[in-house]
Amino acid sequence: MMRDSANDCPFPKRFPSQLLRDDAFFMTLAYNQAIDGWRRDEVPIGAVIEYGGEPIAAAHNEVESTGDPTAHAEMLALTQASRALGDWRLNGATLFVTKEPCPMCSGAALMSRLARVVYAVPDPKMGCLGGVTDLNGIPTLNHHFSITRGILELECRQLLQAFFREKRNSFPSAVDETQSPE
Repeated sequence: MMRDSANDCPFPKRFPSQLLRDDAFFMTLAYNQAIDGWRRDEVPIGAVIEYGGEPIAAAHNEVESTGDPTAHAEMLALTQASRALGDWRLNGATLFVTKEPCPMCSGAALMSRLARVVYAVPDPKMGCLGGVTDLNGIPTLNHHFSITRGILELECRQLLQAFFREKRNSFPSAVDETQSPE
C-alpha cells in the first residue's frame, strides 16, 4: 500500500489504560514511540524506561536524523533515565523496547545496572539478549538483569515488517546490467 507521504505511518497509536501499569502498558508506550520514529523516517523502534511504576524516559531511533550511529532508541532512553534519576546507575529500572537490543544497546543496558529488560521482537541477526548471542548470560559479568521476551511481539513485528516492506517498494527494482536489452 503506497501512501502520499513516506512518513505517514499506517499504524495508529494506542492509548492504554493508566489503571493497569503492567508490561503490556509500558510496551504500548514503547510501540507509540516506534510510530513516532516511523513518522520521522527512522527505523520504527521505540524504548521506554520505567522506574517505580512511572515512565521516566521515552525515545525512538534518531540515527538518520542525527547522523549518529549510536542514536538508538535504547541509548537515548538510557541517557534520559540517567538524567531523570541523577545517576548513571539505573538500579530498579526496567527498559521496554520493541525489538531485541543490538550489541551496543545490550552492553549499555548491562552497564547501566538495569533490573530488567523487556523486548517484543527477537532479532536473530543482531540481537544480543538471546538472539545471535546473550551478553547477559556471560557468567563473569558483575551485573545481570532479568529478561522478558515477546510482550506485544505481533504488533511490533508487524510495524517493523511494514516499514521495511514500504522502503523496499519505494525503490524501483534495479536493472540487471549483465543482460542486454531486447
